Amino acid sequence: MQVKVKWVDGVSFVGESETGHAVVLDGAPENGGRNIGMRPMEMLLIGMGACTSFDVVTILKKSRQPIVDCVAEIHAERADSVPKVFTKIHVHFVVTGEGLNATQVERAVKLSAEKYCSASIMLQKACEITHGFEIKAPSFD
Repeated sequence: MQVKVKWVDGVSFVGESETGHAVVLDGAPENGGRNIGMRPMEMLLIGMGACTSFDVVTILKKSRQPIVDCVAEIHAERADSVPKVFTKIHVHFVVTGEGLNATQVERAVKLSAEKYCSASIMLQKACEITHGFEIKAPSFD
């Protein structure tokens, strides 16, 4: 895998993936940024959240679970001093589907956390990561 991060100005950057996608990253105004993009540490959490969500959705679909939505709500704590690394991360999945089996959802979350999600398994080496989930019935508003 290869990516490129190009400096734009100030503390603004454009990250480009080898698959041709781009994203703007920027620092906070108090650090010279213009607030035109995500902060790099936000992007790291989003990447981890997408990685683990990919696993959970895929595992549930393969288990023939009637999943219609999956949202990973992630809360992270950081060290007070530089480097302000993540010290704790909690991933809470809100999985929606009529008749979802809680045991299957729990299994999918556990498999992602312990076996499949490269991003969260890598981050677990640096900080505590916990997981939780809730199941919601779909609303037909």
